[in-house]
Amino acid sequence: MVKIVNLNKARKTRDRVKKRAQANENAVKFGLTKAQKDLNRTRGEKSARVLDGQEKE
Repeated sequence: MVKIVNLNKARKTRDRVKKRAQANENAVKFGLTKAQKDLNRTRGEKSARVLDGQEKE
């Protein structure tokens, strides 16, 4: 007996899997998490403040 497949659901599932795979590739290629970006920005701002403080002395 043949299993009946809803083609719309199958297509949407296939597209969803493709998009997730592409997103994972992009995350590896380009990505830092938002928390990591915030941490790097905060560290940069702190080091800039420290350097500015030392220049005045």
